[in-house]
Amino acid sequence: MKICSECETPYASEQWTCVQCGHQVARKNGFAAFAPELEDKQEGFKADFYETYAHLESDHFWFRARGRLITWALTKYAPRMRSFLEIGCGTGFILSRVAVAFPKARLLGSEMFSTGLKFASSRLPGAEFVQMDARDIPYIDEFEAIGAFDVIEHIEADTVVLQQMYRALKPGGIMLLTVPQHQWLWSQVDEYSCHVRRYDAADLHRKVEEAGFSVVRSTSFVSLLLPAMMISRGAKKQQRGDTSETAELEVPKALNVLFGFVMWLECLLIKVGVSFPIGASRLIVVRK
Repeated sequence: MKICSECETPYASEQWTCVQCGHQVARKNGFAAFAPELEDKQEGFKADFYETYAHLESDHFWFRARGRLITWALTKYAPRMRSFLEIGCGTGFILSRVAVAFPKARLLGSEMFSTGLKFASSRLPGAEFVQMDARDIPYIDEFEAIGAFDVIEHIEADTVVLQQMYRALKPGGIMLLTVPQHQWLWSQVDEYSCHVRRYDAADLHRKVEEAGFSVVRSTSFVSLLLPAMMISRGAKKQQRGDTSETAELEVPKALNVLFGFVMWLECLLIKVGVSFPIGASRLIVVRK
């Protein structure tokens, strides 16, 4: 069910026109826009990052490994999923992988900036896309699965986002999150990336449970490469000058191949049931 942003009436319709009050959702750059005022505020993310990510995602070991892990988790914990919402879909990299794994599913991607939606819609012309604020999701009991991948750490009111995602899920639905982990890993890269926080497992578990979810699976990842990451961040602290926002994405080709193999091995271990206690990121699967 959709929820009217004016009168808050739930309604079932393929169009964004409220059956109760007749309110029509505005469109911007060709997409339904629920929070167009956020486009100019640049809160939580830099709109010019999309182009950078679009050129890096398909070859970079971390993006590839994270996509593989997310797709596996969806197929394992929601194998018959027929509707999926991705909060903060970026350039559509993850959504394109979900489309391959679930060719019959209805896919909806959302972003705060319609700039990102242009990249995503060109990659996935068959999916739906909307510009919206994750703190005010215009759906109730609508999706069988929802994902937010390295998104909620950008948002001060992360608990509100979790509550909104709970509302938008169908009963029994699955939600997947990936987040950066361990505040002691905080660096200039987090600041350039507009992160508000890095999580620890206990805090994240508490927040999703307070929102009404039950935890199905939780594991760290980028665990086997954590020593290399710590060395890299330590070295950068010794360097003078500003750190580029893409500093950790600039990996020599040979290292990219090596790190890709290590992440493949790590993903294999997670698939067979290993849950890593520490790691640069965390994957959590919860159920409504």
